[in-house]
Amino acid sequence: MSILRTKSIEQSLADAEEPEFKLKRSLSVLDLVVFGVGVVIGAGIFTLTGKAAHDVAGPAIVLSFVVAAICCALAAVCYAEFASTVPVSGSAYTFSYASLGEIFAWIIGWDLILEMFLGASVVAQGWSAYFDTFMQNIGWTAPRPVSYGGAVDVPAMVLVVVLGLLITLGIKESMRVNLVLVGIKLFIVLFVIVAGIGFISPDNYSPFIPPAQATDATTGLTQPLIQALLGLTPTAFGVGGIFAGAALVFFAFIGFDVVATTAEEAREPQRDLPRGIIGSLLICTVLYCAVSLVVTGMVPYDQLDPKAALASAFEAHGADWMATLISAGAVAGLTTVVLTLMVGASRVIFAMSRDHLLPGAFAKVHPTFRTPWVITLGVTVVTAVVAGVTPVGVLEEMVNIGTLSAFVLVSLGVIVLRRTRPDVPRAFRAPWVPVLPIVSALVCLYLMVNLSVETWLRFLVWLVVGFAIYFLYSRTHARVRTEAAPGEAAQR
Repeated sequence: MSILRTKSIEQSLADAEEPEFKLKRSLSVLDLVVFGVGVVIGAGIFTLTGKAAHDVAGPAIVLSFVVAAICCALAAVCYAEFASTVPVSGSAYTFSYASLGEIFAWIIGWDLILEMFLGASVVAQGWSAYFDTFMQNIGWTAPRPVSYGGAVDVPAMVLVVVLGLLITLGIKESMRVNLVLVGIKLFIVLFVIVAGIGFISPDNYSPFIPPAQATDATTGLTQPLIQALLGLTPTAFGVGGIFAGAALVFFAFIGFDVVATTAEEAREPQRDLPRGIIGSLLICTVLYCAVSLVVTGMVPYDQLDPKAALASAFEAHGADWMATLISAGAVAGLTTVVLTLMVGASRVIFAMSRDHLLPGAFAKVHPTFRTPWVITLGVTVVTAVVAGVTPVGVLEEMVNIGTLSAFVLVSLGVIVLRRTRPDVPRAFRAPWVPVLPIVSALVCLYLMVNLSVETWLRFLVWLVVGFAIYFLYSRTHARVRTEAAPGEAAQR
């Protein structure tokens, strides 16, 4: 059946070496780890920690981070095996093409475009908010209509355009800037941890797991899908609150999978990609747990400001200057997130265009910079427009559902490829297959059904549009069909 045709690993590797599409291999394992840390450590560490502690978990939010990290680690080892086996641009899209078939590859590629395009736009808006706060702290206020929350978010658009130009100049140049900004961000985070220790009161950790209590249930399209289907009543705190917190903070880890999109630009992809994926996840987990312990020790969990927990925690102790420092760190931190998501989006579209599931003309590589400049230009324009004119708070959950659907298919793809291509060398092998990938897929599905009905409806509309493009264009233009032998093509 043509929609289930696969693209062999050998063909994927051969395509990556064609002069017309060849990217420059310049990334080391350090670059990949920094790349992963750059995209994962973002707004979550500055805001999500306090929100989850205040609303659902209390001081036990640190356990929520551990649970979420374990869930992410399940998906991460599946990504690591695929990345070491098929070290080609496209991440989960390429992995699915080699294992599950073309229609699944298209779905996952379409979902990744959703994740990274909208993710970059949403984070650019968050960057603009922190930039606005930082500028106010130093005595300068931008005109409201052209700043964060105004008619046009000009700072967010300018950020995207500048980063788009940087990405076009070269992946190594982008990673140098990323390294500097990640260094600033990590300094701020470590400073917060060390400085905050002095303000910790052990009394704030009691009770460490607050007693469970019922919460006001949302209704209609805003309620979680699982609540709508089963009529469940949500609770907060208690042991259940730990898992509810894990479902919330899970999204603070989203982004480590973007490391796999740079496979064709890594010097030693089979060795370095697994290290980059797992290493960045480990570093981020330690930092998240440390920050959550500090912030809940500084201020009673029920007094935390869900919108700006770290800054408000220091303000509560009279350290107002630290709030300004935190805002500066957030500006640097969110810059790296936008940068890496834009790189990821351009590499996924590049892989899909090279396979002619999207027009092949998009996949042009610049003769000097060896970057997909046409696609990068398109990503920059679309991201800038969405970030500049979309109302704040509309797109966040769409990013989450696109990511989780990709995790599900990658987890299942590991099992399929183990059975269909046991002969392929694997520099990294996920343990306990098929149990671990199945658990990973089930966990991700559970988190997906905890998203709102409204998000699911928007996601289904996105999929319908994607299927329309696939059946009207991609299915008949795919390289695996047009470059097949005449007899084979006729059979398909």
